[in-house]
Amino acid sequence: MQQAEHFIDLLKALIRQPSVVGAEHSFFRVLQRELEERGAKVTWYEGLLVAQGSKPESAMFSAHIDRHGLICTGPNEFQYAAFVTGHRSDLLGNSVSEKLMRKIVDRFQAIPVMAYEPWSGAYRGSGTITRSYVCEYRNNLIFEVEGLEHLVAGTPVAFTDRLTITEDRLCGQLDNVLTAAHLVHMFGLGFQGTAFFTAQEESGSSWRFLLEWFRRFNGATDKLVVVDTSPFPDSGSADQQNVVLRRRDANAVFNREMSTRLEDLCKTLNVSYTFKDEYIEAQNRQAVAQGKEPQSLGSTEMGRITAASNGFVQGTTLQLPTTGYHTMEESSSLHSNRAFSRLLMKIAGMEQAG
Repeated sequence: MQQAEHFIDLLKALIRQPSVVGAEHSFFRVLQRELEERGAKVTWYEGLLVAQGSKPESAMFSAHIDRHGLICTGPNEFQYAAFVTGHRSDLLGNSVSEKLMRKIVDRFQAIPVMAYEPWSGAYRGSGTITRSYVCEYRNNLIFEVEGLEHLVAGTPVAFTDRLTITEDRLCGQLDNVLTAAHLVHMFGLGFQGTAFFTAQEESGSSWRFLLEWFRRFNGATDKLVVVDTSPFPDSGSADQQNVVLRRRDANAVFNREMSTRLEDLCKTLNVSYTFKDEYIEAQNRQAVAQGKEPQSLGSTEMGRITAASNGFVQGTTLQLPTTGYHTMEESSSLHSNRAFSRLLMKIAGMEQAG
């Protein structure tokens, strides 16, 4: 990775800045400063920040910048922000299931949190999650927090976080500040294309902000590359590949040429890869044979925008394999991040990709 120490410093700074889904404005302000310091032209739109160099058509990447957190919904009452922002469903009609709520209800016990003003990022206090439960009357996930009893409804509450590096792994709430940091870092290395930073992906809404931009300028594309993290059950399975590709998700089939191009570039750079859809399908065949329930192919920003635009916006995904999905201990190997950076630069046609 070119200037790796600069990337680590940037990631350390960004991960400390709150960006709860539905309350990302203050993080956009931080991104704007970091991008403009690296020579990018930055434009704000609703739910979207666009950074461009001198050759905006040369390559297009997109990363969502929202992270999971809480929203105050009443006196000493907090709810999972993604459920509130998405009205317990995404814009394609996929509802939040009770199974999901039961799965994550015990994930955040004793986690430190901080409240902030969503536009400026001003600090509004800190506390600790003392209890979380599914309310049987509202069928929603409720949190109680010690130390934030003074907050009014509508205040976002972020999980307090910082980057740690242990045994060659980056650790923290990485989804999706990690790949967003990679895109910012690319401008520092001379990237002259376009990078989109979207809000509300965790509530299933980010695609509409991105699609609005393409429709605004009547600019269809089949070369968009959406970057994100991709969960694996443990470091052993995550480290079997440097990067994760996809040909499709549960919503749509991705652009075949772009998916093939990324596979070819991986081979050229000797970067190991896995197609996540094939990985899940293989697991599902084994699950069905054992009488177990198969898992979904997953829902990504790329699949959502492809399906919703009827192919007006197409492309593919490039993801970093991680463990500890949607926790404060999500981790990604430095080796994967170095390969990911080389691949981004190659896609962008940057000389340093070598």
